[in-house]
Amino acid sequence: MAKNQSTKKGMRAAYAQARRVNPRPITGRERPIELLEHAFPAYVGRQERTGYELMRRSFDEGASVFLTLSGAMTPAGLHQSCLIPLIERGVISALTTTGANLYHDAHRIIGHAIREVNPNAGDLQMRLARVIRIYDLGFWEEALLDTDRLFSAIMRGPEFQRKMTTPEFHFLLGKAVYRIEKQLGVKQPSLLSTCYKHAVPIWVGAVQDGSIFLNVVKLRRLLGEQFKFELDINEDVYSMAAMQHYARHHFNKRLAIWILGGGVPKNYTLQGEPLLDQILGVPTQGFDIDVQFCVDPVDNGALSSCPAGEGHTWGKVSVEAVETGSVYVHTDVTAVFPWLTHALLSDPKVKRRPQRLMDLMGDAVKLLDRDVQRRRKKLMETIDWHPGEVPKDTGHHHSLVRGEHGTR
Repeated sequence: MAKNQSTKKGMRAAYAQARRVNPRPITGRERPIELLEHAFPAYVGRQERTGYELMRRSFDEGASVFLTLSGAMTPAGLHQSCLIPLIERGVISALTTTGANLYHDAHRIIGHAIREVNPNAGDLQMRLARVIRIYDLGFWEEALLDTDRLFSAIMRGPEFQRKMTTPEFHFLLGKAVYRIEKQLGVKQPSLLSTCYKHAVPIWVGAVQDGSIFLNVVKLRRLLGEQFKFELDINEDVYSMAAMQHYARHHFNKRLAIWILGGGVPKNYTLQGEPLLDQILGVPTQGFDIDVQFCVDPVDNGALSSCPAGEGHTWGKVSVEAVETGSVYVHTDVTAVFPWLTHALLSDPKVKRRPQRLMDLMGDAVKLLDRDVQRRRKKLMETIDWHPGEVPKDTGHHHSLVRGEHGTR
C-alpha cells in the first residue's frame, strides 16, 4: 500500500510541474517565437511547437544537421523559401533528397516558370496542351526537354568521365550550374548551386529513379565507351556513414536529422548508423535529435512514418533522441515548415559558419577506414557461414549467428 501511495504522490508531483495550458490572446504584435511559445499548446500544434524547439536546439547545441527531402518540394519552391536561407545561415550541414527535386529545380534557371493550376481542370486537356501537372502546379512539357538538354550537355564534360559517388556527382553538377547562373544573371540560385557554393554534400539514394539519370542512360547509348560516367554505389553508402562518423568526432559531436516527408532520403540517411555499428563494428549511438514532418500514419509499418522509438530499435537514433529529442509532426511539410523556418531565422543569432562537409569528405572516409581496419580481424569472422552448421536446437541459433567472438 505504501508503494502505491508513493507512486501516486510521485505522479501527482510530476503532473503539478507540467506546463499549464493557458494561451494568451493573440494581438497580432507577437514575434513568431512568442506565438509558438503561447498559442500552440496541444495536438498537432504542440507537435509543431516541439518541432521548432528541437530545430532551435539542433542549432544551439552545434549539431551537424542532416536534412532529408522527399516529395515534389522544389517545384513547390520550398528550397527557395526555406532550404537555401537555412544553408546560407549555416544551419544545414548535409542534404539527402530525390533526383527529381534537383532536376525540377533547374527549370527555373533556364527561364521556365512553374505556375499554379487547378487540379480539377482536366488532365486530358492539359495533356493536349502539353502542360505537365504535379497536383496544383504545372509547367510546359518544353521545360522537361530543355532541362534534359541542359543536364546532357553538362554531363558530357571531361570532369564527369569517371566513377564517383552521388555527393561528388552533385558537387560537379552544382559547380556547372553555378557558372551558368552567373552567365545568365539568375537572381534566385538553385539548390544545386547553393550546396556547391557552401560545400553541402548532396546524397541521392535512388538516383536511377529520376530524370537526371535518365539522361545518363541516353548518353551511354549514344556515346558508348566515350561516356565513362559511372556511380559507385558501394562508396556512396560508405561515404554517408563516414560523414556521420566524422561529425560525431568533430565540431560539437552532435548529430541531428530533420526529415521533410519520408521515403528513400529518410532511410538512406538513417541507415548510416546501423552500417557503422552493426555491419562495420564501429561504435556509434545514433542521431541525438530527430524531427520529422510527414502526413503518413505511423501504424502501418511504413518506413516513411516510423517514429524515433522504432528507429532506435534499429540503432538509428539514440536513447536521448527517443526520450527528449524527437517529434513526429503529423502534417504536410509545405503547411508548417516555412512558418517554422521564419520563426528560427527571425532570431539574428541563428547564424553560424558553414561546416563545409563536402570539403572534408576525404578526411571522413580516411577516418572511417582507419577504424574499420582496427577491427578487421573480428570483422573477418563475420563473413563466413555454412548452412551445414545450423544446430538442430533452434534455441541456440543466436550463438551461431553471433559467434563466440561476434562483433555485432
